[in-house]
Amino acid sequence: MNERKLKGIQIARTQQIRKTDRGYIVPSQSGHGTYIVTENRMFPNIRECSCPDYELRKQPCKHVFAIQYILTKEVDNEGNVTITQVKRITYAQDWKNYDKAQVNEKHMFLKLLHDICENVEEPQYKFGRPMLPLADMVFSSALKVYTGFSLRRFMSDMRMAKDKQYVANNCTYVSVSNYMRKEELTPILHRLIALSAQPLTGVEEKFAIDSSGFRTTKFNEYMVQRFHLQKNHEWIKLHLCCGTKTNIVTAVQVDMGADSPQFIPLTEQTIANGFTIKEMSADRAYSSMDNYNAIQHVGGQAFIPFKSNATAPVASGSRGRLWRKMFHYFQLNQDDFLAHYHARSNVETTFSMIKAKFSDLVRSKDSVAQENELLLKILCHNIVVLIHESFELNIDIDAIGA
Repeated sequence: MNERKLKGIQIARTQQIRKTDRGYIVPSQSGHGTYIVTENRMFPNIRECSCPDYELRKQPCKHVFAIQYILTKEVDNEGNVTITQVKRITYAQDWKNYDKAQVNEKHMFLKLLHDICENVEEPQYKFGRPMLPLADMVFSSALKVYTGFSLRRFMSDMRMAKDKQYVANNCTYVSVSNYMRKEELTPILHRLIALSAQPLTGVEEKFAIDSSGFRTTKFNEYMVQRFHLQKNHEWIKLHLCCGTKTNIVTAVQVDMGADSPQFIPLTEQTIANGFTIKEMSADRAYSSMDNYNAIQHVGGQAFIPFKSNATAPVASGSRGRLWRKMFHYFQLNQDDFLAHYHARSNVETTFSMIKAKFSDLVRSKDSVAQENELLLKILCHNIVVLIHESFELNIDIDAIGA
């Protein structure tokens, strides 16, 4: 199956296609805009699309293939033709529990963040002036990211946290800024992210891996408008593994490198954090023998589409046995494969949740602080997910970290 047809099937499964008097309105796969697929007036069996790909090639594009996929013809013994349209599956929102979670989120967030930060071990100071408690500084840094305020405006929230005895000391905004630049904070945040995901080990069995970029403030947009400099923001890249049911992040890595080498480390982190992997989905950027075998080694099944130039070599040994099996499965059972692979869209939902709630902008200037700020976004996201799941799945999260 060619790549355009594969993408067309994905559009048909994940997007809402509407039939109008003008033709079929097909959303762009990138989510920006729509295209119209119409039937040729002289040749009704030929469909045309308004997208640039069809205009250039005059051959079926992914939007045409999407229409072909949702329309199936059934012919009975008498020659009658019935056209059935396959509709996209939708899921109802549990509005009652969603409303409860939203109303109670902030005060529950403070309590859960305090409980998690109690697991931070305090360093032993042999000489010099004792520093502020590390647990308080982690709490302060996470609360700052959660509120989205600047360091100075965020101080009122810190006073409220002090009044509720979530922190022992009131810190200054300068202290929070200094702590976020400390390299020793990074491994602590990784441990807290793992701790925040553990209450859902009995819920999540299917996972997805992907990466996304977060923009920094290294270049000011004002300079582009004022001096017409053709420059862009610098970006920082985040790799993560998440559960496809709750969108909890089970493993994370900040690295500007390629996607595929991060697959196995993220899988190992997820296993180390107490999760059992039955299925792992990822896009074709992660397609490799080693990645397929890594999931099989832990007792799961990977669903990673093959690239257009992929083959199933006969003489690839035991290492390539699973690769050949999944390659033929991918070629001969597209619908079944994509039914599993469709779970991968949840990792994109996870990134959308993080960026919508905590912004896609990393405010810190220092490289270490940027990584720590990203990790704090993930920690805050996980706590918010726990709050929502405590209502929707009736999960007890009071004893987290105990």
